[in-house]
Amino acid sequence: MGEIHAIRKEEPMIASELSDGILQLTLQNPPANGLSLAMMQMLLDLLRSAREDDRVRVIILRSGLKLFSAGHDLKEMTAHRSDEDRGRAFFDATMRLCAELMQEIVRHPRPVIASVDGLATAAGCQLVASCDLAICSDKSTFCTPGVNIGLFCSTPMVALSRNVSRKQAMEMLLTGETIDASTAREFGVVNRVVPQEYLNQIVRKYAQSIAAKSPLTVKIGKEAFYRQLEMGLTEAYDYAAAIMVENMLARGAEEGINAFIEKRSPEWKGE
Repeated sequence: MGEIHAIRKEEPMIASELSDGILQLTLQNPPANGLSLAMMQMLLDLLRSAREDDRVRVIILRSGLKLFSAGHDLKEMTAHRSDEDRGRAFFDATMRLCAELMQEIVRHPRPVIASVDGLATAAGCQLVASCDLAICSDKSTFCTPGVNIGLFCSTPMVALSRNVSRKQAMEMLLTGETIDASTAREFGVVNRVVPQEYLNQIVRKYAQSIAAKSPLTVKIGKEAFYRQLEMGLTEAYDYAAAIMVENMLARGAEEGINAFIEKRSPEWKGE
């Protein structure tokens, strides 16, 4: 049996289950899994804790509700318009925390998989796009509809534009229209679309496959992937070559290559 914990603060909750190296975080903030300040802080805290837990090899983000996430809690934000500064301080704190959370996912040493069943909109879509992998059910839909209410989805734009082509990103951002699961896969928002009844099973299979790999190798590879994307071609090759040399000298690579030559399963110990 895996370890099950829950972190609560008023309404929002994130259920955390660790089993066989897979940490599953289930978002539950009724009615729409809004990314309120409290919800984002809880998720950020759990991700940071996972950094220090050597048992964690892969992280799955999923929803415990009928949709993935409707993005920022607009009611919470609107309530602060009555503040003396018309909500500026609260809006700033919300956007800064959101940016911190998304960057934590990208820079986290463990791969993060979004398991999406239902609607992912605005910052909810941003959350999906920020994950390393995203697998959704055939019932899922995605959108960045801020433009429809006079609030361009500028922060979701950062994650979206780094995962899909410019024209497809602009199509979503300028029209605010909802796209279905197959279009999301075509655009590059998600990796795979699967029948709803098999979603958990297939996400788990992906997670198990990654968890079976060398943790150090996965950590090195994920960090290198995102860093080289920000470089020019020559700089990226120089950086990647240096990373390959260091990786080759790691015990994990030595064990993995020896296991391949000897036709046996590798044992990832003392990496």
